[in-house]
Amino acid sequence: MKKTVLLLVSVILLAQTAFAQKFHVLSQREQAAVIDQWLEERIETLLPDLMDRAGIDMWVIISREYNEDPVIRTFLPATWHAARRRTMLLMYKAPGSKEVETLAVARYDVGKSFKKAWDPDTQPDQWKALTDLIVKRNPQKIGLNIAKDYGHADGLNVTEYNTLKEYLPKEMHEKITSAQNLAVGWLESRTPSEMATYRHIQAIANDIIQDGLSEKVITPGVTTTEDVQWWYRERIKELKLDTWFHPSVDIQRPDPGSKEHERSFAVKAESQVIMPGDMLHIDFGITYLRLNTDTQQLAYVLKPGENDAPQYLKDAFKVGNRLQDILTSNFVTGRTGNEILRESRKVMEKEGIRGSIYSHPLGFHGHASGPTIGMWDNQGDTPGAGDYPLYPNTVYAIELNAVVFVKEWNKDVRIMLEEGAFYDGQKVTYLNGRQQDFMIIPRNQGYLKNW
Repeated sequence: MKKTVLLLVSVILLAQTAFAQKFHVLSQREQAAVIDQWLEERIETLLPDLMDRAGIDMWVIISREYNEDPVIRTFLPATWHAARRRTMLLMYKAPGSKEVETLAVARYDVGKSFKKAWDPDTQPDQWKALTDLIVKRNPQKIGLNIAKDYGHADGLNVTEYNTLKEYLPKEMHEKITSAQNLAVGWLESRTPSEMATYRHIQAIANDIIQDGLSEKVITPGVTTTEDVQWWYRERIKELKLDTWFHPSVDIQRPDPGSKEHERSFAVKAESQVIMPGDMLHIDFGITYLRLNTDTQQLAYVLKPGENDAPQYLKDAFKVGNRLQDILTSNFVTGRTGNEILRESRKVMEKEGIRGSIYSHPLGFHGHASGPTIGMWDNQGDTPGAGDYPLYPNTVYAIELNAVVFVKEWNKDVRIMLEEGAFYDGQKVTYLNGRQQDFMIIPRNQGYLKNW
């Protein structure tokens, strides 16, 4: 028994070593340095243009410890896991200036950019210190994180809002405006440095997915879908990564009495034993360097005598890829998410493709801010978030499903796919390619050449 345990530990260590050799994961200290470097770059290169685009010359973000505004988290240095006491950030772009003044109305500097602008010994009242800074600069628009359409941009709580208005001179109340578009722009926009690494992050996620949906983890007739889900959770921790949601693994199979292809996304699939002939679907994401992935891919468990997935399933897969092409071809700068969805569905209808599109931005959040392009339970317009336009230098989860009738199974199958992709203003590029054929269990060379 002891020898068996030692052998198992050795196999795990070898697998971890092999992964480490293939993909470099930074130490915590190295990650902190990168995060802070990126933050300074973002403040210097993105923030001035974003404030001009939104028509806001002053942005004020206020949060209390453990009740953080989602946006303030993206301005905190890597060594801060939360705001401290009450943290106030003030960003001001003076007329004609190409730079943004960044101040922290707090007891401490907040990272490198936000220098402490409050001395409690001179002015004990933090709110008075903030409003004095605002009045002195006399901005045209004071952007606050109050938003109807995006939870990410709606982080100012009612206590902070009411207190600010109590202190701010009444003649300046009319200058207060929603910073929704500024907050969304800040969250969705990616720098060249971030994009250089985002491809690496997606490659790590894809490699973990492929390991989990393989004979390394799955023994047909024994392993359950829940076993695989928890293997992924453990694997993520082993590699010192994080995830923003619990992975899911579910099955579609030829049993005509099985209605898994009709299951709503609101209903979690029950754990099942994985068997030969099953089509497996995974939904998986990791968080690394404050960026997130969101990926759905498919695998097929070989039956005795098979060395590849059946052609009828491969043909169905091609329909899913075609739907991806239709969607990404409709990414045009300035189009809203609703317009992209409508144009894509016109082509779907013309080509006789059944299915649904429910794509969303990726970035600091898994379900990030930006244009919503359909919902799994609504293939019409999404008011608000669907009316937001597409901008360059943004990242999306190209998420959708194609429904294909497979006569060999006498039922519909859903080809559910999701891949991270970058929009540069002209075209959409997948972060680490896209799946174009089934992963097969166990592997063979036929699978590898299709990627």
